[in-house]
Amino acid sequence: MQLNALIGKKIYQKQGFLQDGTRVPLSGVIVAGNVVTQIKTQANEGYNSLQLGVEAKKKANKAIKMHVKKALDQTSPKKTSEDEKTTPIKELNPKYFREVRVDDTEGAVLGSQIDVSEVFAPGDIVDVTGVSKGKGWAGGVKRYHFKGGPRTHGQSDRERAPGSIGQTTTPGRVYKGKKMAGRMGTDTVTVKNLEVIEITDDGVLLVKGLVPGSVNGFLLVKKTGENKKFVPLYREIEEKENGDGALSVSGDVNEAEETAGSQTHSSDEAQRDSAESSTKEPASLSGNQSTAPEIKTELGEGLVSNSPQNGSASNVQETVSKQTAVDSSDNGQTPITSNKTEDAETPGKNEDKDVQKEEDK
Repeated sequence: MQLNALIGKKIYQKQGFLQDGTRVPLSGVIVAGNVVTQIKTQANEGYNSLQLGVEAKKKANKAIKMHVKKALDQTSPKKTSEDEKTTPIKELNPKYFREVRVDDTEGAVLGSQIDVSEVFAPGDIVDVTGVSKGKGWAGGVKRYHFKGGPRTHGQSDRERAPGSIGQTTTPGRVYKGKKMAGRMGTDTVTVKNLEVIEITDDGVLLVKGLVPGSVNGFLLVKKTGENKKFVPLYREIEEKENGDGALSVSGDVNEAEETAGSQTHSSDEAQRDSAESSTKEPASLSGNQSTAPEIKTELGEGLVSNSPQNGSASNVQETVSKQTAVDSSDNGQTPITSNKTEDAETPGKNEDKDVQKEEDK
C-alpha cells in the first residue's frame, strides 16, 4: 500500500527563515489522527482506495455510526468477563471523510491510524486542496478584476459597471458562464507545488506558502514529488531548563559568580570594620591626656619619653635631629643640621635683639 495523501486541518500561519537566510511564509497543517474507516477494492467497488476520517464527532448520528460499524467492531476490544465493559472508540466517529486512491490495498487495516512519517517527509512537494474563504456578494471588479468604465466624459456612474453582457438578436441570449457579479468565495481550490519544510513531533506539517480556507478548515494534502534542492528551516540553539524552571548555566560561569559574590561579601565586611574603627577613634582621643599611655622612642642607647609629664615634644625633635646628624657622619656623609627647631624654641630672643638695636640708635 502506497498512500500519498492525508486529511489535514489548518491551524495557523506564520513566517520562518531557512538556513540560507531566506524568509518564507509558513502554514501549519495538522495531519495526525487519520483513521481508515473503509477499504475499497477492485473486486467489490471496481477500484482501490482508502476512506480516511479525522476528528471525532461529539454527537455522531446513526448514519455515521453505521457507516463505521465494521471498523468499530474490528478495533474495539472484546469483553473478557462480565464485569469488564468496553466503550466504543470516539475517533471512529469522524467529523470529516475523504477518499484517497491507492495502487493496492495490501497491508491496509480497517480502523488503524496512519503514521505521518510513513507518508510525508521534509522536502516533499504537495498539492493542498480546500474550500476558500467566503467573500459574500461581490461585483465584477472585485470578483474577476474587471477594469471598469471611464471616469470622465459624462460617465461618472459607469466606473465599476460590468459593461455589455452579449450580442443582439443573434443569439438573443446570454451565454452560460458569463462573468458577472455574484457570490464570491466558498469554492474548492487547489494550491499546487507547495513544499513541506518540517514535520513536528505532534504531526504538524510546516508548509512553505499559503493554503486555502480559514483557520480550523479541513484540507487534503497530496504528495506529488520531492525537491532535490531542499533547504531546511533555520533553528536557534535552545537553552535547556532545569527541573525548577531555571535556565541551566555552565560550570565556569557558576564558579565565576560564586567568586564574585565572595569578593563582594569580603569587601562589605572590610567597609563595615573601617566604619566601626572610625567611630571608635574620636572617643579614645577625647579622653584625659594624663591617662593616655606613654609613647617611648628608642634612640641610640637611651629612651626619651614623649608624654606631657616628662617634658615637651621639642626635646624629642632635638634628639632626633642630633641622632640623625651623628648617623650621617658615621657613614661618611655630610651631616645635615636644621635650625628650625631651635628657632621655634626661642622666638623671644630675636625680639629682644631687635629692641636693643633700636635703643642703641
